[in-house]
Order: sequence, then C-alpha cells, then structure tokens
Amino acid sequence: MQEIEGVRTWRGMTVADLVKGMQGCAFGAGRLAKAVEIYEEMLRADTTKFIAIAGAMVPAGMRNVIAQMIREGYVDVVVTTGANLVHDIIEALGMHHYKLHTPDVNDIELRKQSVDRIYDVAVQDDAFEVLEEFIRSVFDDFRLDRSYSIRELTALIGERLSDRDSILKSAVDRAVPVFCPAIADSMIGLHAWIYKQMRRFHVDAFDDMKELVDIFCDAGRTGALILGGGVPKNFLLQTALVAPPREDGREGFDFAIQITTDTPENGGLSGATLEEAKSWGKVGTGAKAVTVYCDATIALPVLFAAVQSR
Repeated sequence: MQEIEGVRTWRGMTVADLVKGMQGCAFGAGRLAKAVEIYEEMLRADTTKFIAIAGAMVPAGMRNVIAQMIREGYVDVVVTTGANLVHDIIEALGMHHYKLHTPDVNDIELRKQSVDRIYDVAVQDDAFEVLEEFIRSVFDDFRLDRSYSIRELTALIGERLSDRDSILKSAVDRAVPVFCPAIADSMIGLHAWIYKQMRRFHVDAFDDMKELVDIFCDAGRTGALILGGGVPKNFLLQTALVAPPREDGREGFDFAIQITTDTPENGGLSGATLEEAKSWGKVGTGAKAVTVYCDATIALPVLFAAVQSR
C-alpha cells in the first residue's frame, strides 16, 4: 500500500507539475499520472509506438494534437476510424466544425438548415459536398491494372493535402502509415461504393493486415496508445495474436495505455481492460499497462503536454 498524497497546485505551475502531483492520488488522477509515466518510458525505450483512435476525435478538436504527435515523432503507426479521416480531410479542405452552445438543440431545425450534429459539434452539409468532389478526384487517379491497400489509399489522400495540421498530411510527411480497417463505415467508403458503380478500381481490405503484422514483428519493443476502443483497438491488438514470441519469450505489446469512458461489465471491447487483453496474449504478461477512465478529449492533451515537457 502507498499513502495517499493529495495534489497541490500553485500559480504558474506547468502541466507536468500537475501530473507529477497526481502520482500520489488515486482514482482517475493516479491512473492518468501512471499513463504519463508509461508513455514517457515508451519514448525513452526506443519503442515502436502505435496509436488507435476511435470515435470522432477530430470534430471534437483533437486533430491538431494528434497531427503534432505524428510530426514530432511521438507516434509511428496510426490505426483509426473512417470518421476521423473524413473530418480531417474536411478541415484540410478549408471547411470547419462548429461548437454548439448546448447539445439540447432542435435537431429537426438543424436538418432544415442542412446542419449535421455530433453531440455539441455541428458541421454543414456543404462540407461533405466538398469532400465528395475531392475524394472523386483521388479515385480518378487510381490505376486500373492494380489493387490498392487501404493504407495506400490513406497515403494517396494525404499526399494531396497541404494543411500542416492535417493528420493524413503529417503522416505522409513523416512516413507514418495510417490504417483504417473499417473505412467502408464512413463517407470515404460510401463515395468509394458510389464511384465503383461508374468506374472500376479495387481496394483490398485485407492487404493492410500483413503490413501491420510485419511492423509489429520487426519492432524491438512495442507500445499502444488506445483512444476509446472499437475496431481500431482490436485491429491493432490482434496483430500480437499471429506474431511469434520474441527470443526472450515476450509476447504481446510491451506497453499499453487505454483512455476510455466505457466500463467492462457489458463485455464490450471499448470497456475491456488491458488486463483482460493479457489473457489473449495481445498485451504481454509483464507489460506496463494502465486503463484511464476519462474522456479522451481531456486526457490526451494533458498526457501529451506532460510528456512533451519532460
């Protein structure tokens, strides 16, 4: 047991100071402080760092943080939802998301105004029209004599973007692969299907698996930062299931941090603990791991800012 030491604050304290003070606390504060320690060790141990991004983190305002993490080498591999890529592209094309004063709005009126709502975020239908035109121009350049992986598709999109704060643009500039296993479940996938009714092109949804597994197998040490859960979480962690054990007997990820608001009682993946993942061999039995129960839009900037200052 460890004696609880209450956190102290003072005028002019840094984020790193605050998180350090949380080390003596329990509940979410203690877990967040531990996550910072693990992430810092991931960076110092020359680890291949994977990030899994679920939900709609980009509309909520996390785009700049994630892009900066990629640009500055805090992330080596990205696995994300199609929604995050869609909204990243929308911002990169000069369209915007808007914060509603309250989520208690009249959605029927929003519909009449051609406004779509994501909790307390609004985006106009015009943004998706711009997105469609852009995505079609990407598909127009596909060669008909070959198949593309989803990771190749995300790279081709990123190459056409110029916004420095774009996740896809930053990934291309840093040669960071972006995997999107459920891309069909997004506006990109919807427009791909519509486009295929008029012109043939082929994207193989399974090709990415070999590349991701190879990256995992070639890494000396591996670390996962998981925002939410869902498909990105499982697609990332399942790579460990087919990877052979290391020469020293290690299996699974060496470091793992999950930030989620879900709890494990209903059996859903987003709430499944990292301890549970050890039973599958996805996270190593000796791995340094922590689950932080917190809104990722709160925890991620704090975690990143604290590690940066260290």
